Amino acid sequence: MMNNLKTLLLSGFLLACTLSFGQRPDRDKIKALKVAFFTERLDLNSQEAQAFWPIYNEYQEKREALRQKERSQVRNKIKESENLSEKEATDLLKQYLKYEEEQEELDKAFIEKITKVISAKKTLLLLRSEEEFKRQLIKQYRQRRGGGGFR
Repeated sequence: MMNNLKTLLLSGFLLACTLSFGQRPDRDKIKALKVAFFTERLDLNSQEAQAFWPIYNEYQEKREALRQKERSQVRNKIKESENLSEKEATDLLKQYLKYEEEQEELDKAFIEKITKVISAKKTLLLLRSEEEFKRQLIKQYRQRRGGGGFR
């Protein structure tokens, strides 16, 4: 229990330090903090960790690629929606829904794969931990910027 608390405090400290340098924290540093955060939260043994991280990393890469593709092909065009014809707007909505479906399929496939290497309970804890990590990152960023609201 004490070891867990130390690791969690160390992760928080490292996160705070990372966010205190530069405008945008380095992705590699965030990834390292995320690995430490998840390993601690999920209490992965060495066998689980060895099977978990390749699956998780592949999922994150696919998710980011899909997000970038959607951003460039859909989100940027949505910003200019007042200049689109009705047909272009309809096509754009169809494309948006296609990306939403692809994201859902990617999530389903990931959960099916990951529950073969960690328990369902740890999988749920992973989902919760992802949200907690994101909130902690945003909170630290906002505190560093000197406010809690949007700018």
